Formats: sequence, C-alpha cells, structure tokens
Amino acid sequence: MNYVLKLTVGGQGLYDITHKVIETLNSAGLDEGLVTVFIRHTSASLLIQENADPSAQRDLEAWLNRLVPENDELYTHTVEGPDDMPAHIKSALTAASLSIPVSGGAMMLGNWQGIFLWEHRHHRGEREVVLNLLHSNW
Repeated sequence: MNYVLKLTVGGQGLYDITHKVIETLNSAGLDEGLVTVFIRHTSASLLIQENADPSAQRDLEAWLNRLVPENDELYTHTVEGPDDMPAHIKSALTAASLSIPVSGGAMMLGNWQGIFLWEHRHHRGEREVVLNLLHSNW
C-alpha cells in the first residue's frame, strides 16, 4: 500500500515526521512488515536521527551548511537562487528513502531515533513523502 504525506515546511531545517508515519501505520493496520519512506524532491532529504536533544539537529544543520556553502563561485545551476544548488548537493549526500522494520504494529526505531524531513531550501512550501507499507506474509 502507498500513502502520500503532504508536509508543510517553513524553510531550512529538520522536521520530525515520526508521528505522521506512526499515524499512517496505525490507520493502515500494519502489524508486521516494512515501511519505506521516500521523498519526492531533489532539494530535501530524509534522515533517521536523535529526536530527544534539539542541539544534535542544530549541529547537523550547521555542519552541513559549512560543508556545502551557498554562493560558491563554482556553481553554474544558479537560476533558482543561491540556496538551490547547495540543496541539491545536500540531498545527494543524504538520503531520499529510508526502510524501517515494523513489528507488533510499531516501527523498530531505537529509543532516541526519529524520522526527519530535512529541508535544504530557504523557501516555505509543501513537500511530498511517500510511505510504502509492505505486510509480512510469515
């Protein structure tokens, strides 16, 4: 089964979408299987990361911004603004999809893990994340 989550973002940053994935799993009744989370964009990505201390998220964002700065003179893809090419690079360095096992109706994430949409652009807008639920036949 496939589900599309439409998520509103307010600019660059990490957005915890764990609760939205859990809501979908609960409504679909997935007890045992696998959920694949896929983002349908090339300037945002997905990440499993610590969800308890926001400083970990801030440090990740600061580190990636240092690694891939805006306004680099080597960029030629600049028509959509100074944050566009860095967003594509950041997306290429991170993940477009995640696979998470489900057992007993719950994702088997660790105690401090959450699922994040990582927006790499400054703009506010909507992103689409596809959830593919695979039921175990065992």
